[in-house]
Amino acid sequence: MTQPARRGRMPAIHDADIRRVARTVLAEQGPEALTLRAIARDLGITAPALYRHYASREDLVAALRRDICVDLADELAGQVAELPDDGVVQLFAICKGFRRWALAHPHEFTLVFASPNGENPGGIRQFDEPFGRVFLGAAGRLLTTYDLVTPSTDTIPDALREDLIGFQTELLAMLAESSQKFPAEKLDLGVAYLMMTLWARLYGHVTLEVFGNYPMPVSDPDALFDATLADLAGTIGLTGPQPL
Repeated sequence: MTQPARRGRMPAIHDADIRRVARTVLAEQGPEALTLRAIARDLGITAPALYRHYASREDLVAALRRDICVDLADELAGQVAELPDDGVVQLFAICKGFRRWALAHPHEFTLVFASPNGENPGGIRQFDEPFGRVFLGAAGRLLTTYDLVTPSTDTIPDALREDLIGFQTELLAMLAESSQKFPAEKLDLGVAYLMMTLWARLYGHVTLEVFGNYPMPVSDPDALFDATLADLAGTIGLTGPQPL
């Protein structure tokens, strides 16, 4: 009597395996290809088996976002560690490092910084994220050692004040609970407004470049980015030669 064929056992899959394959799919094919079915196929398992680890695609994407931000923060922090303890040098090196990373990892940049993220549209935005803390540390050194030109509270649009007060409050609470060397006494509304607008300009420039959306052909994008950083330096009152 013929015995029925035994079904092969599902291979043992660990969370690290899932994330490794998901990162590969993301890097090679982009966020649109990041489906549970595609990941399961590459792992040699069925898609439902992934639900033992992640309740949904959104849960897996959230985990990938965190992993990518940690890796980016580690990369930038490593670069900063090799630089002089100077807020200007470090902050603008971080800006350049962020741009280099975005151009080298456009799909990861898209997932983290240019796609919706549930209740947090636009991806990672909080300064208590690993990536944000690297910027915050350099900004703190800048405020500690340089006399910057910050916007007067009178120039802040009234419609933004409530949002900025919320942002300032969250930052102060986070700084109180962390080891960040940031001069909290200097974090007035003008500084909060400056941090928000500088990030918007940096992020906007990098996004235009990553997606090839400059409004004109640019033969030397490095020169354009350096000019942008020089303009940002001038905005906050940093004069003279800058380490850009």
